Amino acid sequence: MKISTVLAAFVVVTLSSLCSQENPLPSWNDGPSKAALVAFVEKVTTPNTETFVQPADRIAVFDNDGTLWAENPLPFQLIFAIEEIQRLAPENPEWKDNATIQAVLDGEVASLKAGGMKALNEVLAVSHAGLTPEEFAKRVADWMTTAKHPRFERPYNECVYLPMLEVLDYLRNHDFKVYIVSGGGADFMRVFAEQVYGIPPQQVIGSYGNAEYQLIDDQPVMIKTPGVAFVDDKEGKPVAIHRFIGKRPIACFGNSDGDKAMLEWTTIGRTPSFGMIIHHTDAEREYAYDKAPKSSGKLIKALEDAAKRNWTVVDMKTDWATVFPKPGEKCECEE
Repeated sequence: MKISTVLAAFVVVTLSSLCSQENPLPSWNDGPSKAALVAFVEKVTTPNTETFVQPADRIAVFDNDGTLWAENPLPFQLIFAIEEIQRLAPENPEWKDNATIQAVLDGEVASLKAGGMKALNEVLAVSHAGLTPEEFAKRVADWMTTAKHPRFERPYNECVYLPMLEVLDYLRNHDFKVYIVSGGGADFMRVFAEQVYGIPPQQVIGSYGNAEYQLIDDQPVMIKTPGVAFVDDKEGKPVAIHRFIGKRPIACFGNSDGDKAMLEWTTIGRTPSFGMIIHHTDAEREYAYDKAPKSSGKLIKALEDAAKRNWTVVDMKTDWATVFPKPGEKCECEE
């Protein structure tokens, strides 16, 4: 190999290393939120200190909707379900007798919201049930390749927050194991989580529907069946962490009152620990909401408790230099 080639490679590696050390979160503006996160990571990863945490116990949990990617104008899984029903409607004329499904076909989202969990379960039953996990994953993947956000005009899996992708990398580079703990469907999120976030399926915890095992033509088959078995939201999140992780995290990232219990479970009475709330304050680059969201993500009680609990509140408008990555971009600076 030529000396010039070796030198060039050395320069690239060196610059990348310096970049990650000097500015591990380049899409964050300097300020108290970024400083608090960096200080926490340094605290728990510095050997021979009272606050050092062994790598096996460095567990961080992240909500998905509104924390890792956008959640407006509706949660993206619900948009997928609605568009699946619209796509399949010609093959299912009997749906016209179902008031909830007819509301979906007529575009009456307000009526669907008013129907609450009962309406949501009907929509999920029609759009998700009766499929194997593989069949369902293919439908989600196919939808992801063509569907685009109505405002941002980019695929939904590109409506992710670049600053939070950097946080994921930053934590992993410091031997954290990161999990998604979200109210979204686990099967839905697992289709894209590894490619988009670098989080493998076994580290994606979410709501899940009923399923049954069958042996068909001497082949083992799993079938998604109607009904919701577990809702991974609010008080359900600490329960899910207990069931599927088996350890309390030391870091938690959320954006709504649905994450309040998970933030409490992670931080109350535990030192060192870290809680962060993403506050949507940027109507120009994303959305601005808390008490009265148009979609999901109501944030009232968790925001009120933040100071008392020492949770870091991110002001999206001032703390993030960039919101979304450029197409095909992940992090500008990685180890």
